[in-house]
Amino acid sequence: MKFIVSSGALLKQLQIVGGVLNTNNTLAILDNFLFDLKGKTLSISASDLETTISATLEVDSSDEGLVAIPARLLLDGLKALPEQPVTFVADEKSGTVEMSSDYGKYSLAFVEGDEFPKLPEMEDVSTTTIPGEILATAVTKTLFAAGNDELRPVMSGVFFQFSADNLTFVATDAHKLVRYRRNDQHSDHTAEFIMPRKPLTILKSTLASVGDEVNIHYNETNARFEFENIILTCRLIDGKYPNYEAVIPKENPNVMEIDRGTFLSSVKRVAIFSNKTTHQVRLKLAGSELHISAEDIDFSNKAHERLTCNYEGDDMEIGFNSRFLVEMLNNLDSDVINLEMSASNRAGIILPADSLEDGEDVLMLVMPVMLNS
Repeated sequence: MKFIVSSGALLKQLQIVGGVLNTNNTLAILDNFLFDLKGKTLSISASDLETTISATLEVDSSDEGLVAIPARLLLDGLKALPEQPVTFVADEKSGTVEMSSDYGKYSLAFVEGDEFPKLPEMEDVSTTTIPGEILATAVTKTLFAAGNDELRPVMSGVFFQFSADNLTFVATDAHKLVRYRRNDQHSDHTAEFIMPRKPLTILKSTLASVGDEVNIHYNETNARFEFENIILTCRLIDGKYPNYEAVIPKENPNVMEIDRGTFLSSVKRVAIFSNKTTHQVRLKLAGSELHISAEDIDFSNKAHERLTCNYEGDDMEIGFNSRFLVEMLNNLDSDVINLEMSASNRAGIILPADSLEDGEDVLMLVMPVMLNS
């Protein structure tokens, strides 16, 4: 098996595929990249058993072969080389792959490719197509709100909800919730499934530069994402997602409109002086003034700032975890946001007041924390 390839082009694909690699694998074969050569097409795969990703690229060859090459060694070797053609030759007798560059030759021991785990066969598959840019935005806007509690695995991923009317993506950790909806996108099949965090993190970084459409194939247990030269297959999280619509308050008569950047900066400053366990900041609204304060009684630290805002509703005080507020405000692009509230013990809703695309709908919910009187 022999092929010639650009070192830069190969490294780029290996770095995408390498996103799935674990540092401590249960099977030694998973520490390798699978190279599957068929003439001028080289397919590279990596897997952690739950998620498998493969990329294809064109090489100069007329051979065929299937070998598994140590991933970290190959990545580090290619990173140390400047852009140039590199020749790979696999020798069955010695069990090594020789990599030749302008600088010299490097040998790596390979494993027979047949030992590599096979992809699951997907049956009864439905397909939905979505522009890569929209999917990347949906993942970016929701993934940060997903939980990491191992006892509640269904909340550790992002809930995909496809219908003939829209596509909805939801993430929550029971303290905060984000719902990202596209009313300009729809599916021929009504479907609901929960995507794990790891494959979404890989998709998020890979889709950023993709202008093409992404084909999502899914059934009860697996999902497969196909775009450009990439195929990502993963096992879905098993379980029923909580009824998120039930926790979103419908009547929120108290509405504050405020500049997002100003509000974010103020919360960050005041939060420095908050209790390090609760991270509580207090919002006091009256007329067109917002008072933001925090206090750490144990160490006699406190801070207070006053901002102007547009506010309609009853005078009220409400407490929030400052870290959740900062996360949400950081993940919005709008210049102005609305904070809608009903009572000091009910969730606050953050909505962007501008910069939304046609058909785009973003809702962020944050649970209050009990105020010390």
